[in-house]
Amino acid sequence: MSTEETLFSFVNRWECDENDHLNVQFYFSRFEEADRQFQLISGLSEALVGARRVRHVRYHKELRTGDLVTVRSAIAFDGPHMLTVVHEMCNTTTGTLAATAIDGYEPNAGSVKTLRSRFKDHQCPMIEDAAPRGLSATPVGTRFTLDNVLASGARICFRGTVLPRHLGIDGRADDGFALSCFTDGVGHVWERTPMTHAFMSEKAFGRVAAEMKLTWASPLKAGDAVVMASGLTGSSGNKTFSMRHHLFESRTKRLAAICDVVALVMDLKARKAVELPETAKKEISRISMQ
Repeated sequence: MSTEETLFSFVNRWECDENDHLNVQFYFSRFEEADRQFQLISGLSEALVGARRVRHVRYHKELRTGDLVTVRSAIAFDGPHMLTVVHEMCNTTTGTLAATAIDGYEPNAGSVKTLRSRFKDHQCPMIEDAAPRGLSATPVGTRFTLDNVLASGARICFRGTVLPRHLGIDGRADDGFALSCFTDGVGHVWERTPMTHAFMSEKAFGRVAAEMKLTWASPLKAGDAVVMASGLTGSSGNKTFSMRHHLFESRTKRLAAICDVVALVMDLKARKAVELPETAKKEISRISMQ
């Protein structure tokens, strides 16, 4: 039983954001490629286990321009899902764990014993560092409508179009596209709090995601226009708060994807998380979605 090397990569300058580290959409893109390679190596497929229900990513250590990246992948039958694929992303030079992802599948319960035997050479125990921490492992329900999300306190903060370059090999918009929508719109969510762009710039602070859970509800194809409604969902402890992004196909208002996020403020000089201002915690509580 072992993990497989599924990705060898490098952090390009153009993939780094205003915090001078790899933007979250490119973590997801790398996990997407690692997963494609793992499926090829192991023989795992949707025909055997159904479609992926959720991808849950935790960010452990920054990756910055020039860093070498490797990903190792395996199946963990003792993970939080009936079948869990675990990906570990490391800084190749230092060996430091940079990020983890768990992909959740729910195959027929009666097939688990057969799957254990079939994938015995691609199994490992659940990796503790990859286990969900600030968000539950369970996929989010997908009965949201744009109208009821807006009524609950979310606001529209992004509009865009799926282009051919956003498609995966299955002809559907991939995780990287969804994450690009979320990252383009997220600043407008922060702007609703006292942690505005002006405040963050003055303090030399950065907006950072610590954990993200992506749940697809329906596919998007080239030419589809999208609209995103996002809102805060609360704060926890002194340093983190959470939000939820809802991505809809614009013409029919069909829900496409949901992303839950645990966010924090980082001191860009010390490269460490700082406590949320008391005014921010109060405002987050006041305007969180109901």
